[in-house]
Amino acid sequence: MFDVIIVGSGHAGLSMGYFLSKNNLKHKIFERGQIGESWRSQRWDSFALNTPNHMNTIPGETFQNLHPEEFLLREKLITKLKKYAEKFQLPVREHTIVSSVTKAPSEKYFTVKVRHNDQIEQWISKQVVIASGAMSAAKIPTLSKTLSKKIHQIHVADYRNPSQLPEGGVLIVGSGQSGCQVAEDLVASGRKIYLSSSKVGRNPRRYRGKDILDWLIRMKFYDEPTDDVTDHRQLTETTPLLSGVGVLGHTISLQSLHRQGVIILGRLTNIENNTINFASDAAENVRFGDEFSQEIKVRIDNFILKEGYIADEVKEDQADQPDINASCSEDIPAINCSEKQINSIIWTTGFTSDFSYIKLPVLTNDSKPIHHNGISPVNGLFFIGFPWLRSRKSGIIHGISEDAEFISLKILKNNLVKFE
Repeated sequence: MFDVIIVGSGHAGLSMGYFLSKNNLKHKIFERGQIGESWRSQRWDSFALNTPNHMNTIPGETFQNLHPEEFLLREKLITKLKKYAEKFQLPVREHTIVSSVTKAPSEKYFTVKVRHNDQIEQWISKQVVIASGAMSAAKIPTLSKTLSKKIHQIHVADYRNPSQLPEGGVLIVGSGQSGCQVAEDLVASGRKIYLSSSKVGRNPRRYRGKDILDWLIRMKFYDEPTDDVTDHRQLTETTPLLSGVGVLGHTISLQSLHRQGVIILGRLTNIENNTINFASDAAENVRFGDEFSQEIKVRIDNFILKEGYIADEVKEDQADQPDINASCSEDIPAINCSEKQINSIIWTTGFTSDFSYIKLPVLTNDSKPIHHNGISPVNGLFFIGFPWLRSRKSGIIHGISEDAEFISLKILKNNLVKFE
């Protein structure tokens, strides 16, 4: 019998474990692979966090000789999570796949069934925390099935480096964080890259002497409570473009990719065997990114003026220079893969959550968690590590400590009241 079972050992699950240990609650953390599995198996080799080190501490952790303004590469992040679990002796059980979480109305405790070493096990717990993440399953459009079998297709979750792709050109579908960063990775290897774009905002990496995210923290941008959001479209907005590659990261934009040799196309609309059709919106997508960047800079300038901050003058950032005529874009309605020697497509079309193991009325019809501030309608079941769980920062490492402490206190109160 456990006080709490946690599903997932990423930064959210480990942070929960820290607070539960601190409160002397008996718990177990089940992980489908190894600690930090999503970072291990769903990120490419050159991947770096987009948030600087000072935004990536989890409870009880210090910088440990890390420069606060630099960015962790994938391997160092994985090592950090593993050492964190070891330091605080967190009870992580790796290679354990949770197959069901149930609790009948007449039952007092949750039943958690798992598969470990090809054996089915059953565990009982007073409470359960779902920390398996919002990006555990890749999303690929169904129209991908109409593509010629001669074209190598992978989701970005399976991309590691250029050497795994067949020779020839590569089409990347999606110009969000992953799409643009993988485009840089591939074009640097000498590949011919085509990027199917969409409307995604971007931020300059640094502005007036500081990392852009440092300004947003000062402006309390990330502290906005979910309960205060009136326009619910805000809850599903795509994360603006940024890159943590390089000592202090760098600005990434459609025009900067074009200067590196990437061909900027419109949104993919249809596939007919070897021919791929695109919307004529590439120029609009370029301008959208420019306007987004300009808007955030104006907000920062106004904030500096209002608060009386002494800030550096604006320095030239070529990647952030507006492309007024959207000359970096191509209005190409269709491309024949054979003619252009495109032999690979990488789908950077996002992720979804796999909650098929939750056999309780805590999911919407489209399998989204039902909760308020991480508290589900089933007493004793909680969610953590999801965008806008309690505030804007809930979806990034920066917000995990606060959310984990909040939920741990709810768990502790439940434990004392219900099971004393």
